[in-house]
Amino acid sequence: MKARTGKTKGGRARGKSPTSKSQQSIEKKGEKKGETKIFGEFLFEIGCEEIPAGMIQKATQDLKVLLEKHFVAAGLVGKGSSDTFIDSCGAPRRLVAIARKVRLRQEDVTREVVGPPKSVAFDNVGEPTRAAMSFAEKQGIPVSQLLTVSTPRGECLAARQTVIGQPAAQVLQGILPEVIREISWPRSMYWTGAKGPRFIRPIRWIVALLDGKLVPVSFADVHSGSHTSGHRFLGEKEIQVTGPLDFEAKLKRNFVLFRPEVRRKKIETELRSLASRKNLKVHEDSGLLDIVTYLNEYPSAIMGDFDRAFLDLPDEILITVMRGHQKYFAVENRDGELVSNFLAVINLPADPKGFIRKGHERVIRARFADAQFFWEADQKIPLAEYLPKLSSVTYERRLGTYGAKVERMRSLSRWLAEQWFSSGVTQANVSGADRAAELAKCDLVTEMVREFTELQGIVGGLYAREQGEPDEIWQAVYDHYKPAGLDDPLPRNLTGCAIALADKLDSLVACFAVGAIPTGSSDPFALRRAALGIIKIILERKVPLSLSAAVSAAAKFLREHKPNIEAPEQVQSQVLEFLLERARYVLKEQRGFAYDEINAAFAAGSDDLVDATERVGALQAIRNTRNFSPLAASFKRIRNILEKSAGEGDRLQGVVNQELLREPAELQLQMVAQKVGEEVSRRKREKKYRAALEKISELRPAVDFFFDKVLVMAEDENVRRNRIALLGGLLKEFSTIADFSELGAEEFQARN
Repeated sequence: MKARTGKTKGGRARGKSPTSKSQQSIEKKGEKKGETKIFGEFLFEIGCEEIPAGMIQKATQDLKVLLEKHFVAAGLVGKGSSDTFIDSCGAPRRLVAIARKVRLRQEDVTREVVGPPKSVAFDNVGEPTRAAMSFAEKQGIPVSQLLTVSTPRGECLAARQTVIGQPAAQVLQGILPEVIREISWPRSMYWTGAKGPRFIRPIRWIVALLDGKLVPVSFADVHSGSHTSGHRFLGEKEIQVTGPLDFEAKLKRNFVLFRPEVRRKKIETELRSLASRKNLKVHEDSGLLDIVTYLNEYPSAIMGDFDRAFLDLPDEILITVMRGHQKYFAVENRDGELVSNFLAVINLPADPKGFIRKGHERVIRARFADAQFFWEADQKIPLAEYLPKLSSVTYERRLGTYGAKVERMRSLSRWLAEQWFSSGVTQANVSGADRAAELAKCDLVTEMVREFTELQGIVGGLYAREQGEPDEIWQAVYDHYKPAGLDDPLPRNLTGCAIALADKLDSLVACFAVGAIPTGSSDPFALRRAALGIIKIILERKVPLSLSAAVSAAAKFLREHKPNIEAPEQVQSQVLEFLLERARYVLKEQRGFAYDEINAAFAAGSDDLVDATERVGALQAIRNTRNFSPLAASFKRIRNILEKSAGEGDRLQGVVNQELLREPAELQLQMVAQKVGEEVSRRKREKKYRAALEKISELRPAVDFFFDKVLVMAEDENVRRNRIALLGGLLKEFSTIADFSELGAEEFQARN
């Protein structure tokens, strides 16, 4: 019998509670009759100064996870119990958690600790030895209270104690400060001295109520109470609450909607209502909707106007000015054209006299006037004449300026276009790629981008269009930062794809060369996003490209333009593996392939991602067919045999001595393999991978017959080596589409 560990005062422990299911049933009945109350509701609120909108959602998730972790460890809730529900949410001045069915007291738990064997614990006359006395002393009980239990070691002494559960309020006093401390923030503040606790903003109040009763908690010299605070300007400063129900109702009366889904719905409804009154519609912007949801505690929408003359500016600039600085929603007519209106979200119930609207109109008028000035001033000189100024803008301290980066991009863009042109991609334009790469970063030194950094690339494309550059060129400049994410569209033309790939490949290779490699918490050059962009362009555009050749080309141009920086083979291998990890992620998460299918296809070659993806698809389509699944198990067996007998037989070349093939099963296997191999090779050349795999599956009877009748590890060394060479050749010949030994063959056998 193994020792069982019960709960201690610290909370977490394992062991069988003396409270049985029937006892729990009695407790529940008692609770209904008012005899014993077992569970209660818990309300926890951290009130503080305004939290940055982009940090609130993650903080509320952290709060939920941390409370669940500590509650389970302390035995206040059941792990995975459907009866227990912790809800967390947040607003600018508060993080809130509500837990249902929290135990008001920890359960009593019996702890049983196994000690020394009975034979060691007592001497020949039955008197306790020093071992028994030490064990009893350690457990805090006399020797007479020790028990004898049966264990795999034989009969042993044991101590059994019942640990009395602590009141939940007492346990929470230790848990809640730790929860506050453990919430993760990108950065935090000290406000009670450098050695005091940290939080994103100064904490002003804490509410901690269990079953309507105060839980005394202290953090950063702030003591918990039963008072929350309403809207900063419209609500009461101190509002007495008793639990979750009156908490929500009283906050609403004091102009605080602490649930983000309620605020979001209110915003969406009012935005649509205001726009529809003028037969207009809101310009869709889910990201901005997220921001304003977490910027306001009691949001309302208002509509404003601006001078129609500003509509002469490009839509991209108008939307960015409204969105980026003012958090306004643009408004469109039914044809999708911008109109001279905007929608703002304010942290007030209404604007009855229009004073707030007029203030917003004055602000947007000034912003648009600035943008119009930049638009006109920037174009007094051609976009290309901004290029020399890039030599004074640092890209990375060790890698030099953006001017140097542009030169590397031009070389790599030309190389990519040449590769595609030689591969028969007729849209590839070497001179166009060079010109687009030359202009791509010029807008970084324009006044418009200095003021509105989120317009980089877009402004360059707009200026290039206004200055008469062909569609292919200006669109490539406009799109070269794309895709910014897996849901972002690709550049519109092949030249844009070339510039985007060149920019991203150069960033990866150059940054890896100087050791600026992403870590778990830091990726200042957005290299993960760059790698995903490369994978997305290659797979969705299906451009012929050798990943290793592209990385080598980027390393070559880095060395040419920056002689003191090199990306040796080791660095290039790191970059390739970094790219392939992102490719695996895309194929698994976006295209639904199994991880072992991806690994199997990549093991047979991953340099051409388009080809590798086609092989993954063919493998997925056939893997569960009658013959293929068991064959995959056989290939796994072959791989294991070869690994155990490394060095025996010429297995890498697959050279087999015909004279040593004595058994009918091995002769048949070689004959079938040769016949199937010829047909498989033809189908592979035609890229008919599924048909090739179906042909390979015809090997199954011969392989099964071989393993049934032939002893591979024969005593005769020459025969053994020859059979190993036969299997090695088989594995090599039929693993060029996918390495079947990477598949979960045992799972196949179980299914079939």
